[in-house]
Amino acid sequence: MTSSAPNKRSPASFIVQAECPLPAGMQVFERGWLSANGVLFQGPEGSALVDTGYCTHSSQTVALARNGLGGRELDLILNTHLHSDHCGGNAALQQEYPAARTLIPPGLADFVRQWDPVALSYTPTGQECPRFRFEGMLVPGQQITLGSSDWQIHAAPGHDPHSVILFAPASRTLISADALWENGFGIVFDELEGIEAFDEVAATLDLIESLGPVVVVPGHGPVFTDAGAALAAARSRLKSFVADPARHARHAAKVLLKFKLLDLQQIRAADFQRWALGNEYLGLVHRRYAAESALADWIDGLTSELVRSGAARRDGALILNA
Repeated sequence: MTSSAPNKRSPASFIVQAECPLPAGMQVFERGWLSANGVLFQGPEGSALVDTGYCTHSSQTVALARNGLGGRELDLILNTHLHSDHCGGNAALQQEYPAARTLIPPGLADFVRQWDPVALSYTPTGQECPRFRFEGMLVPGQQITLGSSDWQIHAAPGHDPHSVILFAPASRTLISADALWENGFGIVFDELEGIEAFDEVAATLDLIESLGPVVVVPGHGPVFTDAGAALAAARSRLKSFVADPARHARHAAKVLLKFKLLDLQQIRAADFQRWALGNEYLGLVHRRYAAESALADWIDGLTSELVRSGAARRDGALILNA
């Protein structure tokens, strides 16, 4: 494993995982939390990159692909789901490799085709994603050859209702996206919108356990081999959210604020609050879970919590990522 500088905005902020027993032809790029991890494959049937990071890091995504491919063309771009931190580099890669085909989960295909940034969540969350095309779909129940291995495509609703995970039975390697990290899982967005989905998270965790992965490549954080411990941590976290949905909502709101700080690195505190007050998704969470307090006070309280936890810091009129 080679490590980089701390997670800032720099194009050097990534780790290339090389020590875990990955299948032949597979390389994992561990990136900062603004951009999802990328998984590069090379094999006799072509090359592929799974997940492409956030648009702010598009040049980094292209550089990682180019360096990893060593002069070879990129044949496939795949997305486990269509959150901005997983597909924000699609457009840049399509420009760099115009012959590459892009495959996405089927659930939001119509909205990508007509490009609806509201339905795709980019406008409501205050995030960006350049328009990209797609040529095919990652259909649950089917399989795809990546590198030198066959990978099963499994539906993995919960964090995102249309997400998929990829599993290679021969090596028992799992690309879990945001369905399972070493210490948790991604925000359950449907729950924030009033759609029951914690049970879908539980079912996806049960699916992962039934697959029995030996190596797990998560959407964020390091590759890990103790799936049992990760599942136990995820189930404990899920239990706490089921018992107290407002806790999940508050956590989600802080994640959205932190994401913006990861992108900008620093911003005037007044401008940060102005952005947050105009953020449609934060407004939705506030109305559903914290309407007893004024929106501005709620945002200020969340920002102060980020500072107290060390996730942000204040410097005069500025608030900075930390």
